[in-house]
Amino acid sequence: MSIFKDLEPKIVFICENETDSRDVKMQKICDLLQAEVSHYNWVGFYFANHESKTLHLGAFAGEPTDHTVIPFGKGICGQVAVSNQNFVVPDVKAQDNYIACSITVKSEIVVPLFVNGINIGQIDIDSHTLNPFTKEDETFLEFVNKEVSKLFS
Repeated sequence: MSIFKDLEPKIVFICENETDSRDVKMQKICDLLQAEVSHYNWVGFYFANHESKTLHLGAFAGEPTDHTVIPFGKGICGQVAVSNQNFVVPDVKAQDNYIACSITVKSEIVVPLFVNGINIGQIDIDSHTLNPFTKEDETFLEFVNKEVSKLFS
């Protein structure tokens, strides 16, 4: 059984906890993923401000980042805000439009977060490993975002 199958009920449990605020739940998800998935070195949620066309960092686990506001179209996260598509980057050095958060980051995956069909943000994962992300990571992060989206509806 994969680590992701073990984590799915934990994500549901966090999201369904009635005593925690949405922000606390999101932080617990970031902490859980960063602690439990060996190639998830930084986990964070960015949220879209459609008026200013910017993304704003919410909950995260890992090293602090200077990139707390990202313009739409800039970097991997900014591109996902425009494309509404998952973006897997096996090697960040091979990307032209990449915002370096840390020299230790080798790869990144970003999966958009939809509420009622609108891209309200995304989950962003950085890894210190080259090319660690598989279709299984994408499917799992889509599941995470589906659960998180319920916190906004």
